[in-house]
Amino acid sequence: MGSASTVRSETASEAVPPVPTRGLARMGRWLARRRLLVLLVTLAALVVAVPFGSDVESRLSEGGITVPASESALADELLNTRFEGGSPHLVFIAASDKDIDSAPLSSEGTALTEQLADEPGVVQSASYWTLGKAPALRSKDGTTGLIMVRLAGDEDQVRKTAARIVPEVVGDRGPLKVTATGVTAVRMEIEKRSEEDLTKAELLSGPLVLIILLLVFGSVVAASTPLAVGILAVIGSFVILRLLDMVVQVSVFSVNITTALGLGLAIDYSLFIVTRYREELARGRTVHEAIAQSVRTAGRTVLFSALTVAVSLSAMLVFPMYHLRSFAYSGIAVVILAALGSVIILPALLAVLGHRIDALNVRRLFRRNAKAAAARTDREGFWHKLAMAVMRRPLPFALTVAAVLVALGLPFLRAEFGDSDDRVLPASSPAHQGAQILREQFDNREGSPLNVVLPDISARAQSTELAGYAKQLSTVPGITRVDALTGSYSEGRQVASPGPASSRFEADQGTWLSVVSDTEPYSERGMDLVGTVRAQPAPGTVLVGGQAALLVDSKATLADKLPWALGLIAASTMVLLFLFTGSLLIPLKAIVLNLLSLTATFGAMVYIFQDGHLRWLVGDFTVTGMLDIDTPILMFCVAFGLSMDYEVFLLSRIKEEYHRTGDNISAVAWGLERTGRLVTAAAALVATVLLAFATSGLTPLKLLGVGLALAVIVDATLVRGILVPAFMRLAGRANWWAPRPLARLHQKIGLDD
Repeated sequence: MGSASTVRSETASEAVPPVPTRGLARMGRWLARRRLLVLLVTLAALVVAVPFGSDVESRLSEGGITVPASESALADELLNTRFEGGSPHLVFIAASDKDIDSAPLSSEGTALTEQLADEPGVVQSASYWTLGKAPALRSKDGTTGLIMVRLAGDEDQVRKTAARIVPEVVGDRGPLKVTATGVTAVRMEIEKRSEEDLTKAELLSGPLVLIILLLVFGSVVAASTPLAVGILAVIGSFVILRLLDMVVQVSVFSVNITTALGLGLAIDYSLFIVTRYREELARGRTVHEAIAQSVRTAGRTVLFSALTVAVSLSAMLVFPMYHLRSFAYSGIAVVILAALGSVIILPALLAVLGHRIDALNVRRLFRRNAKAAAARTDREGFWHKLAMAVMRRPLPFALTVAAVLVALGLPFLRAEFGDSDDRVLPASSPAHQGAQILREQFDNREGSPLNVVLPDISARAQSTELAGYAKQLSTVPGITRVDALTGSYSEGRQVASPGPASSRFEADQGTWLSVVSDTEPYSERGMDLVGTVRAQPAPGTVLVGGQAALLVDSKATLADKLPWALGLIAASTMVLLFLFTGSLLIPLKAIVLNLLSLTATFGAMVYIFQDGHLRWLVGDFTVTGMLDIDTPILMFCVAFGLSMDYEVFLLSRIKEEYHRTGDNISAVAWGLERTGRLVTAAAALVATVLLAFATSGLTPLKLLGVGLALAVIVDATLVRGILVPAFMRLAGRANWWAPRPLARLHQKIGLDD
């Protein structure tokens, strides 16, 4: 322990070693000399990028949650292309304070249904009034009727058609008051709310980020440079998303993570480079030499950190749903742009500013200045003292923190997963209110049936066997009615009234059945019903589709691909950190501690958003007893990448000191002190940007912001401040050990400068 007293403090009085002339240092000098050229090229690119990427949200797709080639996806594709039928995209709720069977209401309801049927892009429009007053489409109190509308085309075409006709229909229609809900109406409102909430989050987090940067740098000029790089990274990522959309489908919801990650990481990376630049100036280097040294050291760490974050995000590419893949596209793009902006554009900007980087120093208002802060020795800092305290008793500290994190993560063992429906919207949302009316006033889930497709059944089998199959399905518990070519069946008997989807069941070959239940599609009971229907004996090949079936297939696919994603993250982390450190133990430590830090985040997801606790703290939302199925995967990949980001910055300084002194304890304490204030500031900046999402009215966006912010805070405090020094103290020199063949390999291909 006594060796810690040898910890050094870099001050201007020390002899300053020359900066190497190769590699990144050479690039830094070139950027400093060609600063005006670099900035002019950046400005020209910005002039082109802003108009090109400004409308990216209107061009991206809103779907991508289905699993291509799954049974449910094939069923829905056949319904759309062969039968022009299936579940309704829109459900219009026509309400009055009178009996809907009265002549004026019947006339208005019929006219509205026929008007919708004549709209371009509408495949089918059927209602209570046009289907012989089907009881299933009439509310319990008799004052409300339903109009079911199915639209033509793919997800984007359906959205465009719905965006055109919904505003024309909703509102007062004579004696009827019409509200729109259904799958497409809900998704349209989610997209609109997402865009609005993203703008609100940016307006809220922007001033807070600037305040934190001012507190960190003390200078208006220095604080503005990371913010400028962050804005450039976000604009550039919009351009890349626009270009990618020309080649592959990209989800519009990827824009949310693009903005948060782009701003947060670009500021983080710039923060480290600007800090190193000011540090090198304080040591007496010239502007160009300070830039060269900053790019060589902090720039190298930034590039490596960006690589680890990008690899972590790339794990989402193993999943076939383009909704998740889009987050990988956008995340990787913005991480690369943030890193390149920090090591290319920022050095040129620093070369222009020179010593004016400290201009407009607000610390003078508080009688503080950078020289006073620099005079403090490394042994006097908070993080050095904390590291030494932990390393005096590493085992008790490590066991206590690990036990706390595991305890916080226990609620995740009872996590339940579903898909986003109307309940992710605020209670004031028209689509949410309409869906709630369906739950309360109607016994069946007419808007979300199971679609059972028999693609190869012959005409003879249709007449002889289909009726028996439909009757058999109608006896399954939870199924209230089965509509087929041969009629409608309930509880094993044929009923008089046809269902809303019974007008077009037949194609040149095959047929399909609409299976209506009284079960919420995204509930456990709804998913169990899918399995029961699929297990029933059938007169030929059967494909089961519908909302509940899509969720069942999504869960199965995610469970199948998740080990591959986790394996990719683990393997790439091991390889990259080995190349960075030359150690086998440090990569293993990083993986274990990162997983441990995420346990608290996933436990909080269940405790808050599944169970409904602490809503007063994060904002009100509808508790469904489930978590959105995609969000944990997205959160894991992003949070793991951010954790590795901070891990790399800390390890770079620890490794630098260890190679200089060979003293493990001294290196850990010095490295933590040198990065402590910066990583804390970086975490605060990222958490601020993410917590702004908690103001969203959308539950998944709120969950994403709160969960990721918590992960960042836990990693930057408990993990970095306690678990890392405790582990590295216990491991001692073994931290830097590798078998001789691997050590020789690292000497040849390692990422040392």
